[in-house]
Amino acid sequence: MKIGSINSIINNPLINDPVNKTKSPKFNNILTNFIGEVNKSSMDADKLVTDFINGKDVQLHEVMIAGEKAKTNLELLMEIRNKAVDMYKELTRMQT
Repeated sequence: MKIGSINSIINNPLINDPVNKTKSPKFNNILTNFIGEVNKSSMDADKLVTDFINGKDVQLHEVMIAGEKAKTNLELLMEIRNKAVDMYKELTRMQT
């Protein structure tokens, strides 16, 4: 299993350039991409578990790491959803 580098996140010009707002992706695109990543990590974890059970060349630590990654991504997505719902409720409360 390949673990990505944090440099790709740190050196991202969209994050590090607060002055140039024209390159910034829209929130819905970011959220849609993240949902896709959560789904992909869940499917990857399921595939690794299935391969491990079937006796293919998959190490136990790879299965555990993939499962925890999928779990963490899902928990983060749920927290983002909860905050968005709370924000919506607060905005509707302010309008009344």
